[in-house]
Amino acid sequence: MKIILLTAITYLFYLISKWGYKKWNNPLFSPLLLTPLLLIAFITIFHISAGSYLQSSKLLTHLLGPATIAFAVPIYKHRLLLKKYYMIILVSVTTGTIVAIISSYFLSILINLQSDFIISIIPRSITTPIAIEVSQDIGGLPTLTTVFVILTGIIGGIIGPYAIKLLALKSSIAKGLTLGMGAHGVGTSKAMEIGEQEATFSTLAMILAAWITVVWGSSLIPLLMNVMSSS
Repeated sequence: MKIILLTAITYLFYLISKWGYKKWNNPLFSPLLLTPLLLIAFITIFHISAGSYLQSSKLLTHLLGPATIAFAVPIYKHRLLLKKYYMIILVSVTTGTIVAIISSYFLSILINLQSDFIISIIPRSITTPIAIEVSQDIGGLPTLTTVFVILTGIIGGIIGPYAIKLLALKSSIAKGLTLGMGAHGVGTSKAMEIGEQEATFSTLAMILAAWITVVWGSSLIPLLMNVMSSS
């Protein structure tokens, strides 16, 4: 009964947030920002522990995998377009993953984060299921990594459209890759609001970023960790 109740409440908060976002079109009403805040307020008021909530809402967490796989549909639909621009996509996403990892590392060093935090924050720019695996492989804390991934997605999803407007990006490729690389799943959701082609390129950027970061997990990331341990 508790599982059904908390799942239903989570979905209700999401619907309320989505309604507010559609009505006022304000980033502060983004479902991915407002829904967690409503949930935090709810479990705090009713004295529900975070562990208990996570245990009771596992159904929603398990749906994350199938939802990620479903992104393959637009990729297949626009496969000829992706084949045409494959080199631009590959170079852009590879560069994006390197920038994400190195910037995360040096910003963490700059604000004097502990080593566990640094290792956990490095895989923040990829989709949650893969980020958790990378975090485990490099000795990070998967729960902490999940928090950083969510924060990256929410912030990227909010400022992404403004960045696109500021940079005057016109190409659907540029818009999609920017949102997918910068905000993974959340960015892809935002790209879907712009157009189908943007969503396709965003999806591919998110998937490629995850694969490439897995490769960096056995090369670039250990190098940075060695630098950290020797300094």
